[in-house]
Amino acid sequence: MKNIASKSIWIRSIVVIVGLSILLPIGWSLYHPAKSESLETQKRPTYRASYHFTVPDKWKNDPQRPIYFDGKYHYYYLYNRDYPKKNGTEWRHATSTDLVHWKDEGVAIPKYTNPNGDPWSGSVVIDDNNTAGFGKGTLVAIVTQPSADGGKQEQFLWYSTDKGKTFTSYRNKPVMSNPGTKDFRDPKIIRDIQRNQWMMVMAEGTKIGFYESDNLKDWRYTSGFQTENIGLVECPDLYQMRADDGSYQWILGVSANSKSTGGPNTYAYWTGDFNGEAFLPDRSEPEWLDYGFDWYGAVTFEDGKDKDKYSHRYALAWMNNWDYAHNTPTLKEGFNGMDSIVRQIRLKHTADAGYRLVSQPIKALEQFQTSTESFGQIKVEGAHPLPVAGDAYQLEADVSWSMIKNAGFRLRESADGKRHVDVGVSVDGQYSYVNRANTGQPDQSGKYIENRAPFDATKKNVHLKILVDKTSIEVFVDDGEVAYSSLIFPRLEDQGITLFTDGGPAIFNNVVIKHFNR
Repeated sequence: MKNIASKSIWIRSIVVIVGLSILLPIGWSLYHPAKSESLETQKRPTYRASYHFTVPDKWKNDPQRPIYFDGKYHYYYLYNRDYPKKNGTEWRHATSTDLVHWKDEGVAIPKYTNPNGDPWSGSVVIDDNNTAGFGKGTLVAIVTQPSADGGKQEQFLWYSTDKGKTFTSYRNKPVMSNPGTKDFRDPKIIRDIQRNQWMMVMAEGTKIGFYESDNLKDWRYTSGFQTENIGLVECPDLYQMRADDGSYQWILGVSANSKSTGGPNTYAYWTGDFNGEAFLPDRSEPEWLDYGFDWYGAVTFEDGKDKDKYSHRYALAWMNNWDYAHNTPTLKEGFNGMDSIVRQIRLKHTADAGYRLVSQPIKALEQFQTSTESFGQIKVEGAHPLPVAGDAYQLEADVSWSMIKNAGFRLRESADGKRHVDVGVSVDGQYSYVNRANTGQPDQSGKYIENRAPFDATKKNVHLKILVDKTSIEVFVDDGEVAYSSLIFPRLEDQGITLFTDGGPAIFNNVVIKHFNR
């Protein structure tokens, strides 16, 4: 009997080992969009994100607006194969069916392949009606390049007839010449269905330029939208949405820096009307889609699988900041570049604030959460550690109080409680916040430590949804009315979670933690 039992155990062990050898690489590939790696590599401690898009190697920055084509989303982003030794970006390509898992498709527009230098940001459209003459269904990209004529920022056309795998330069001359301004870049093209024409928005210093075209090759200037107190604008955006009150509104967005006036350095937007030539805003001051430090170069795009193109959109951004873009521990692993999760945005109308964009993590993320821990009502006065640890998860909770100063969560906490990132609400200050002062983070100047956004403390409750990954934290306050996205660099072993209050008790209800494990 002893020999038979031993043999049975030995056989079962072999089966388990073989099974794991098959399954583990698959799981790694799911959560690491860059590439599959060996089991030996998987065991090494890593700062590579568990469920965020990360560059396979070297460097990435600006995302280009994804398009839905041939049954999947096609995503291009600025990539530098020579980082950190040499500059120059090119367009690298990835595809996805769910906006969570991405397949690397290689470089689609290589750098320095024509006399006009490296390709910068731009946008791709599907030319269904063959308006440009390259064939029905051709993918056409308008891309900024520093032209051979003195390095001026000008717009060049590239096209793809192989479903976006590679692009061909239309000609060495620009389809939009520089009008005499230093900054003239990041063209964003949309199809204006109502007027049967192509529209483009362009970043021109502190102005957003509007252009129209019949064929994507010849462009006419129609108007300009002048911004104020948000610095140089980049990566403009224009689209129409249906609000929750049933009305249709236009949104003009742009990546901008309002740090000099105490505002964010992320995605500013205005709601209003677009008459085919000019944008007319509801108010002069912009709203902000994210209050974090690291949600820049954002793009929004349509849901390719839903026929209703106006009720919601998706958005993603580069998770970094030019003030400290090269300060990351991932460089030791040979890469520097990550995107935010893809979020769903909707347009909400309120009597006091007018039209505002609200955002939430996309539902597809829920399919890949591997375990859940739930807690009933917890009364907290001071600190209350949870018997949970993790470095990649979604945490959701309702917090209520009668009389306190402060309440929230300490996340990625060290065993001794000295290192952590804090998320919560300051009732005294009437703001929500994310504070990374007590954990590793990229800003060595000490300027960018705590994000804040206004919070109505008189209602005495808040709903928080928090997404934590190896080097990031994204927070959605009260169903996404406020969002924060920021880089953090905790020690890999710092994985504690603590509930806390200051100045009185609070009730933490419906605390649910859903893990993303490799």
